[in-house]
Amino acid sequence: MLSASIEGIGFWSNGLPSWQAARDFARDGTLPEGAPARPSPQLLPPNERRRAPDTVAVALDVALAACQAAGRDPKTLPSVFASTHGDLGITDYMAATLASDPRAISPIRFHNSVHNAAAGYWTIGAGCMAPTTAISSFDASFAQGLLEALAQLAAGSEAVLLVGYDSAATGALTSVWSSTGLLGGALLLSAPRSGALRLGASLAAGEPPPARGPLARRAGGNAMAPMLPLFDALALDAPHTADSVILKAGPGRVLRVELADA
Repeated sequence: MLSASIEGIGFWSNGLPSWQAARDFARDGTLPEGAPARPSPQLLPPNERRRAPDTVAVALDVALAACQAAGRDPKTLPSVFASTHGDLGITDYMAATLASDPRAISPIRFHNSVHNAAAGYWTIGAGCMAPTTAISSFDASFAQGLLEALAQLAAGSEAVLLVGYDSAATGALTSVWSSTGLLGGALLLSAPRSGALRLGASLAAGEPPPARGPLARRAGGNAMAPMLPLFDALALDAPHTADSVILKAGPGRVLRVELADA
């Protein structure tokens, strides 16, 4: 079993713009008033903040929140960014424009169409020279990102930032994938230590059960929803058993996650 301590958590979904808002909603159904329609990642200059794609905005917002919760300097941290599709809105624009008028492709939108756009913005915005990894593994993306982060810790990294995020599908892409809303979650993981919540994970055969937690019910239409059973367990301080969280890790494979007080 691979293990880590959880030092910090970041979260953003439509109507729940922080981890505290997510915890309050999970526990008593409270929704904050005046929640912003879009994250505003403070790591970017104002002009870049406005122009950044939604996927970049949500990824950077939750990543910085997790670092701040842990009291960690973003410049020092290796990171893993997991997204099922990258930015579906830009992918739809690129495909439609290439089919109708290829010379009209926007250089800026082409620049933001790559899957590792959020990881690139993060390293530039944070001034981070530590390695970053971008992972896509369909509906197992978050579990595979978690495995990558835990493997880096086992290989000697002192702390690793893990970020999962996805956006809504638009245009013709909605006929093949119906992702809705905007969703991001981040964990600041470190080598296991006493006094911190400990996470252990191991691969097994099987399929995950239907997600029934409050966050999963609210944001379950987003492509990154497979990560929500873990965030529901964290928000609710769910019973810490070996099977408290089961995440999709691939065809016929799951990642069993155990949460325990160290």
